[in-house]
Amino acid sequence: MELTDEQAAVRDVVREFAREEIRPTALEADRSQEFPEDVWDGLAELDLTSLTVPEAYGGYDADPVTAAVVNEEVAYGALAVATALSVHSLATSCIAEFGSEDLKGRWLPDMADGRPVGAFALSEPHAGSNPAEMSTEASREGDEYVINGEKQWITNGKRAGVYVLFAKTDRDDPSTVTQFLVPGDVDGLSVGEKEDKLGLRASDTTSLTFDDVRIPAENRLTEEGRGLSAAFHILTGGRIAIAAQSVGLAQCAMDEALEYAGEREQFDQPIGEFQSIRHKLAEMATKVKASRLLTREAARERAEGDAGLTASMAKYFASQTAMDVTNEAVQIHGGYGYVTEGEVERLYRDAKITEIYEGTTEIQKKVIARHLLE
Repeated sequence: MELTDEQAAVRDVVREFAREEIRPTALEADRSQEFPEDVWDGLAELDLTSLTVPEAYGGYDADPVTAAVVNEEVAYGALAVATALSVHSLATSCIAEFGSEDLKGRWLPDMADGRPVGAFALSEPHAGSNPAEMSTEASREGDEYVINGEKQWITNGKRAGVYVLFAKTDRDDPSTVTQFLVPGDVDGLSVGEKEDKLGLRASDTTSLTFDDVRIPAENRLTEEGRGLSAAFHILTGGRIAIAAQSVGLAQCAMDEALEYAGEREQFDQPIGEFQSIRHKLAEMATKVKASRLLTREAARERAEGDAGLTASMAKYFASQTAMDVTNEAVQIHGGYGYVTEGEVERLYRDAKITEIYEGTTEIQKKVIARHLLE
């Protein structure tokens, strides 16, 4: 699982940016619940907002392992920023893979430069883990589709200038889910208030309401009824991205705990000299490395073809690692880990979402079991 020279060079550049530019903004962004737009512009300057844009449209077109490395390092700086980037990349992936040449030429070059920001509108208030039950409908009327419905838990909801939307062409038929491109400035589209969340507070998460939104029929990204299979295909890459972000978050918490264990003294010695703390650190380091290796194996498989099983394993295991490691980092810090002035309290709150979005832990286990038994 060694990185190529090019992949290692990318890692080093992104690592420096994450530590020098992203991480110093993370605590204040969490408190203010405002996304650090200057950081986003910095990501664009490094071509990271074009990770999944083909070179023909001005993109980086990174291989899956490089993309995983980028996600890990950006998440080390701030998970909210990494999440915004991965969702933007989901949107560009959909347009690049399923869009017409006209749509790709019209949208991807600007998205590669970071603006407009992309969003991925799949989940609904009553259709989260089972998107086939969505009720948003896109009815064909001549050369247009008319969209009505509501989406929920949309990352980049307020920031986005373009939405990749999933809707049924027949509300009562689960087999008619179709994928569309919806510009952010269309009439009838309303963006809800930003959710006040446990963690990931700098990332804007909103609802979307579509009230007779009209888009040209040419904005359809897949054939009618092929949207759900397209979503699952794209989300395999999304799960690898979340696994990589979980590793980056866990590594950050691990580093904080190591530093504190070497500095904090009790009973006339650093607490890192006590066996109970040393064992915690050993377990944390092992889980982080195992998660990184599993995630990179999933990325390698993705580059070669099908990675569905390993992607779910990586997402499940790495997100659990993020929770375990941040929990132990708080414990090692003691009272200082519980107050909001420190890093590990924020990391602990942020970690929880990795077990929920892009498919819950329970869904990942279901996918893994299906691969094993069917």
